[in-house]
Amino acid sequence: MSLLDHSSGLPERTFGAGETVITEGDDVGRLFVLAKGTVVVERDDIPVARIDTPGAMFGEMSLLLETPATATVRCETATVMRVAETPRTFLTQEPEAALEVARVLAGRVDALTQYLVDVKQQYSDLEGHLGMLDTVLGALTYGQRPRSRPGSARDPEG
Repeated sequence: MSLLDHSSGLPERTFGAGETVITEGDDVGRLFVLAKGTVVVERDDIPVARIDTPGAMFGEMSLLLETPATATVRCETATVMRVAETPRTFLTQEPEAALEVARVLAGRVDALTQYLVDVKQQYSDLEGHLGMLDTVLGALTYGQRPRSRPGSARDPEG
């Protein structure tokens, strides 16, 4: 089953061509699932993907990383999105949907890791900045975000 199947009970919202669904840097607070249409994903005003696959999701990185949106999602055509207004509740109540989100993200990480391996192989014999790619890409691939800790600067044990 796809995320489109799991999201069938969510309300739908229609967006017009040229309309922005998510703006990079904004707090998203929702999870969007593409039902039909085509969107362009932009990061730093650079188009990075054109997506027209029903079941594609948007807002998941912001949700899971608890950060503002990492990209802008703009409609290229009239688009219908299913919207989880309370995405954590949706994913908790629909564990198969949460598993599908994890599968999609794992696929992205796998593809990116393969790309990084290819880049490292191409530049491994070089010196200088390009020769540092091995170190930089290793840190990006296996780096961990610092865990948040309860408490405050006044009460670090708190």
